[in-house]
Amino acid sequence: MSDQYRIWPGKKAPLGATWDGEGVNFALFSDFAEKVELCLFEEENDQTEIARIPITERQHQVWHAYLPGIKPGQLYAYRVHGPYEPKEGLRFNPAKLLFDPYAKAIAGTLEWDDALFGYTIGHEDQDLSKDDRDSAPFLPKCVVIDPAYDWEDDTHPETPLHETIIYETHVKGMTIQHPEVPPELQGTYAGIAHPAVIEHLLALGITAVELMPVHQHIDRRELVDEGLTDYWGYNTIGFMAPHASYASSGTRGEQVREFKDMVKALHREGLEVILDVVYNHTAEGSELGPTLAFRGIDNSTYYRLVENDPRYYMDYTGTGNTLNLMMPSVLRLVMDSLRYWIQEMHVDGFRFDLASALARELHDVDRLGSFFDTIHQDPFLSQVKLIAEPWDVGEGGYQVGRFPSEWMEWNDRYRDTMRAFWHGADHNVAEFATRFTGSSDLYEVSGRRPVASINFVTAHDGFTLRDLVSYNEAHNEANLAEEDSIDPHTHAWNHGVEGPTDDPDVNRLREQDQRNFLSTLFLSQGIPMLLGGDEIGRTQQGNDNAYCQDNEISWFDWKNADENLLVFAQRLISFRKEHPVFHQRRWFEGRSIRGTGLEDIVWFTPEGKEMPDERWIRAGEKALGVFLNGSTIDMVDEYGNSMSDDSFYLMLNGTLDPLTFLLPKLNDLEEWVKVIDTEANMVEEDGETIRAGEEIKLSGHAMVVLRHAN
Repeated sequence: MSDQYRIWPGKKAPLGATWDGEGVNFALFSDFAEKVELCLFEEENDQTEIARIPITERQHQVWHAYLPGIKPGQLYAYRVHGPYEPKEGLRFNPAKLLFDPYAKAIAGTLEWDDALFGYTIGHEDQDLSKDDRDSAPFLPKCVVIDPAYDWEDDTHPETPLHETIIYETHVKGMTIQHPEVPPELQGTYAGIAHPAVIEHLLALGITAVELMPVHQHIDRRELVDEGLTDYWGYNTIGFMAPHASYASSGTRGEQVREFKDMVKALHREGLEVILDVVYNHTAEGSELGPTLAFRGIDNSTYYRLVENDPRYYMDYTGTGNTLNLMMPSVLRLVMDSLRYWIQEMHVDGFRFDLASALARELHDVDRLGSFFDTIHQDPFLSQVKLIAEPWDVGEGGYQVGRFPSEWMEWNDRYRDTMRAFWHGADHNVAEFATRFTGSSDLYEVSGRRPVASINFVTAHDGFTLRDLVSYNEAHNEANLAEEDSIDPHTHAWNHGVEGPTDDPDVNRLREQDQRNFLSTLFLSQGIPMLLGGDEIGRTQQGNDNAYCQDNEISWFDWKNADENLLVFAQRLISFRKEHPVFHQRRWFEGRSIRGTGLEDIVWFTPEGKEMPDERWIRAGEKALGVFLNGSTIDMVDEYGNSMSDDSFYLMLNGTLDPLTFLLPKLNDLEEWVKVIDTEANMVEEDGETIRAGEEIKLSGHAMVVLRHAN
């Protein structure tokens, strides 16, 4: 079938399929393969290839060939020959068509069939058996793309870290029901780029959109059999290909252009694009998983195998396998992927899923491992925003506060503390104060600043904000499996009613609780991350693990948006931006500030006394005041210029009971104006004037912010 194609030796770099205007160079790494065949297809659902071309050139474990006349849009995949010896870690099977790990686009939808597995399903020897059925009819195909694109004057917004506000969202879920997005664009990259969606983001005030995984992923078989999907996308199979089903314009490379259009549109409005990336594992699962790409190309190179028993996989991710970044070729794949998304797709940063798994040298997590070293020295990767989910499921995987200095981290201790303050039983204000001021105990010792902390109260894996204040227990029945809650704190003060209610008093209190969480989040030092939809009261009906729910459970319900909450969030974020005292670049030092006679930050009891040592650690202490001195000379912009701001006094009552707060006398700061009141749903509106020495009554679960009246 290959006689009609001219075959030239080609080059070993770059890896993948590269079109040069006259033909395509194909290059595939495999250390232990004995033979590699390039397969060409006309249609994505073809059962047999139109050509099967042996690749005879091999240099430094890279198999390569050049085919003149091949054009963008050409579909292709590989078959790789070698020994099938699972006990030795070798799982070659040329009957199984394989994705190119460097494919820039993938067309088609995987159709689950037993033929996709390298072994015979149901065989008594399980994965030790070998299955000879052809998997080509069931596997999507890789696409040769034309990389040319007119970026016009596109530039990275390069928002300073201390000014960054992140919005975590899902490409499909955010736009699939948006009434102003045309139906043909809903749920797509073009939907995110639609003016109505961008206007929402701009009006909200966020600076960066963090997209849940957009790398090509597949839906696991067990979910598909139940009528579910891997909606979140943490089941990657193509680290360089934008997920095809999120494209409205086509899948023969059009998805690449549409993704670039989205990035350019967001950049035009000053919005950064951060990708949630999953390099810790692949969609091939354990030894009982399918053979789709890496397993059939070079299993013992790509994966961490059990020492002395390489039939099995080291699983630090809870998904069945872990990529082996100790191997130079695998580390190169990850770095090439990252550079591709920066240089060719113009993204601004990455959030690394289960990042501790990437840092494991042998068994231990090594914060100075090759993965970090390679990023640190790279001229492109070292300049973008790098965010770690600083844990995995393996022993010693919890590494919060221990990532290198260039990294930011999801701070789950911030999440837990803020939830405990507003909704928990056990709490002390010392922990609250530490988290509110940037978590210096985690980051200052290594020379990092408050911006190392990505602060969040809710994220994709857990309750939405609305559900956090409405449910005592997770309701994951729609997942069709007995499933424990994954949310770390499911018990909320739901005011006596589980779930939705028509009781106006209960709903009023829940709305107030949401405003408390948002106010704490956006007035804390560090980088705030808002879960997309929390600003409009999005609910998942109590499901705290909606990873498999590609339906109304996960989608934004724009028609029933909580407009009052949205306005509060918009004004709150605007308030944060206007006042640099709430997003300082440096740590509070707790010392007197020149010219004021006051420290940069002072903590008080509700009685207006400075917080004594015994109150800091007293169990159940859930009320405090804090003075923020806006005249601090240590607050500077990115150019080193000194800045000043108003001074503020915050009062927080995390108890269920009303409390009276005394506004202390702070030198000559006599007159104050109420600017935020979570009970009254007020922000950025000058309210009543209060003088030092006067009392203020706060309801249970309430927060008030006063600004010094200059």
